[in-house]
Amino acid sequence: MAKSASYKKRIGSFVENRLTKESYKAYCPKPLPPDPAIDFTSFAAQLEAAQHALGVLDGASIYSPIIDVFLYCYIRKEALLSSQIEGTQSTLSDLLLYENKELPGVPLEDVEEVSNYVAAIRYGISRLRTLPISLRLIRELHAILLKGTRGQAKTPGEFRRTQNWIGGRRPSTAIFVPPPPNKMLDCLDELEKFIHGNEQLPALIKIALIHVQFETIHPFLDGNGRLGRLLITLLLIHEKLQKQPLLYLSLYLKNNRETYYSLLQNVRTHGSWEEWIAFFLKAITETATQAAQMIVKGEALIYKDTAAIENLGVRKSGTPLVLHKYMQKHLISTIQKASADLKITQMSITKAFMVLSELNIIKEITGRSRGRIFVYKKYFSLIDEGTKPL
Repeated sequence: MAKSASYKKRIGSFVENRLTKESYKAYCPKPLPPDPAIDFTSFAAQLEAAQHALGVLDGASIYSPIIDVFLYCYIRKEALLSSQIEGTQSTLSDLLLYENKELPGVPLEDVEEVSNYVAAIRYGISRLRTLPISLRLIRELHAILLKGTRGQAKTPGEFRRTQNWIGGRRPSTAIFVPPPPNKMLDCLDELEKFIHGNEQLPALIKIALIHVQFETIHPFLDGNGRLGRLLITLLLIHEKLQKQPLLYLSLYLKNNRETYYSLLQNVRTHGSWEEWIAFFLKAITETATQAAQMIVKGEALIYKDTAAIENLGVRKSGTPLVLHKYMQKHLISTIQKASADLKITQMSITKAFMVLSELNIIKEITGRSRGRIFVYKKYFSLIDEGTKPL
């Protein structure tokens, strides 16, 4: 009972506001770290497990010869999953078809949102070489996320100047109302200070705290969820817990979304940081373990298929081997695109596709005689696991 009472001191304040004729209360979180302080010794085992899993994943990235191939596909999977949590109905095949300039099976805006997420991840990783995690970088990433999509009208790259809310048709009936604009910038300034300080905190605990605080501040009119999940990946690199952008929590959060949203809200209403941290560390452990296993499975599959092609002999395996390497990244392609990208004649590429089809490595998915589309079936299935829209 005493512990529950002390947790209440961590709860922020409510600010009375009005919108049209209705009054509502907006929530302003207290600056990090939580006070009373979190007892990190209670998470020692979970923290050690999460750090070990990250180390195994990092090791897999260092020694894997296919890591560039894996990253290319895995970033796209994360972009898809994070967008699906927000309601996008795109599939992995929709995204890859779009990148091949083929028509996807969903509205273009859905796929463009996912494509923007891929661009934001790549930009963020590149930008970290010269700019630390900061409010400036956060705005830059947001501008990329919302470029040319349904969020284009919601001030991409700019912190909101009006009140937003989560759930309900208006603030007075909402599930949660973030800080009003006149308080929001102070909250963001405090968050930025926390990001660049508090070296005494375990880095994973620090990232767990930052994620909740960012989602609670909800500084943009749209795209807060996607950007908040993207920041986890960038923070792992920023805190030197990962060398490559290999860990993404969106699949875990998608599969446990009700618990995820409930824990975020419990931090705000009850100061229950401990429950959230336990969940976050478990998510890190399971996700890192799955990613490392996927790298190993991908390696085994590619080695097996490469050996099958090489068994054809030197004369027959040349172009099929080149095409096989190309398909490892692209997963889906056409004769025309592969020919243009590889600068090999369409006749040679067509023959190579037929060879890979006969070896059951590549599968044609349209049934057409013209404009055929080929997929690296087994590798696609490996990457595609868990990406069915909600």
